[in-house]
Amino acid sequence: MRYGAIDIGSNAIRLLIADIVENGAVVSFKKNTLIRVPLRLGDDAFIDKAISERKSEDLIKAMAAFRNLMDVYKVTQYMACATSAMREATNGAELVKKIKKVGVELEIIDGVKEANIIYNSHIEQQLERKKNYLYVDVGGGSTELSIFSNGSLKGSKSFNIGTIRILDNQDSEETWYEMKEWIKDHTRQYKGIIGIGTGGNINKLYRLAEEKATKPLSFNKLKAIYEYLNSFSLKERINVLGLNSDRADVIIPACEIFLNVMKWGGVKSIVVPRVGLVDGIIQTLIDRSNLNFSIK
Repeated sequence: MRYGAIDIGSNAIRLLIADIVENGAVVSFKKNTLIRVPLRLGDDAFIDKAISERKSEDLIKAMAAFRNLMDVYKVTQYMACATSAMREATNGAELVKKIKKVGVELEIIDGVKEANIIYNSHIEQQLERKKNYLYVDVGGGSTELSIFSNGSLKGSKSFNIGTIRILDNQDSEETWYEMKEWIKDHTRQYKGIIGIGTGGNINKLYRLAEEKATKPLSFNKLKAIYEYLNSFSLKERINVLGLNSDRADVIIPACEIFLNVMKWGGVKSIVVPRVGLVDGIIQTLIDRSNLNFSIK
């Protein structure tokens, strides 16, 4: 049995095909295939407030390809979600109808639902119940924040601050201030807060840090990586450091978001479990099937 998860983000779109594995009473999922296409819908949505005809065509072609791949892989259930860019595009609903014609039922979800789905990847099962955590998911168009204490979710909010939005100068001082105040208000009662970071950029930063798989990334180490990356031009980050062209630019504002969030929340280190929206979608499908879960 295989499930599929489609994430239409502001920087890239992803398809995860996962094998559902039953081992006695334990049901888990194992990632089979992950495909990522850097469409950058946010460049259109945040500046022009609509997805261009060219990118709309590319998106529809990609969805048709994802539909065909799910058929070839014999995917029995799937869920497709679109986030910040499609939320803000005036032609988002029209694109949903066109995508339905190629066989993909797509839902444009709000920031709260996005945070809840990511949370549904059961990050809390990897945490020590007595500790306090600030969860940070940085995307192209938005940043989702959640507070965990004693193993339970204490607060969650989505902010229109993301890597593509910053590169396009579409982030506002008011939203930065709102995020700063929210973090301070929701963290001041907790001590020794540990960060949890998800998203493609923090995964790449963690690999650049060359830390052991279970070791947190310290604020100072992240800041040092940021300063190192920022000392290179965009072209040098691609040609000298070997970063993909669609990662080399967004990784700088991603660093800035993580560093600011950690500073405002008094977070000295951040763990990187390498889960995201597609993992949460698979888990949501499993929950709908009334199955138990564990990551494999």
